[in-house]
Amino acid sequence: MTTIQYEGLNIELDEDGFLKNFDDWNEKVACAIADKEGVSKTCPLTEEKMEILRFIREYYKKFFSVPIPHFVCKNVNQSNKCEFEEFPDPLRAWKIAGLPRPVLFGELFDTIEKRFK
Repeated sequence: MTTIQYEGLNIELDEDGFLKNFDDWNEKVACAIADKEGVSKTCPLTEEKMEILRFIREYYKKFFSVPIPHFVCKNVNQSNKCEFEEFPDPLRAWKIAGLPRPVLFGELFDTIEKRFK
C-alpha cells in the first residue's frame, strides 16, 4: 500500500495506484491521483474531466461496472470522443475516478460471488 500526500490529505492507494477506499474520493483526491498519473498538474481539473469522472463513479456505484465511452460522452453532453480526448488511457481515468482495481478474468467469479453473499 502507498500513501500520497496532497494539500494536507493522506491518500491511501493500493500497490497498483488505485484508491484504497472508494468513499475517500473527492476533487482534491482526483487532482492528486491525476498529478501522480501525469494527466494534469493543475487543480482543479477541468469541468469536462470532472463531469466524466463523476459520471463514471455514479455509474460504477449503481452497476459495479464502467460504462462504454460513447455512453459517458452522451450523458455528460460532450463530443462522442470526449473520454478519449480527456483521458487517452482509460485505466488512468479509472484510477482518477477512484474506482477499485479492475479484476482479472480469473478473479471475476470470486468478486461477483463475494458481492452477492
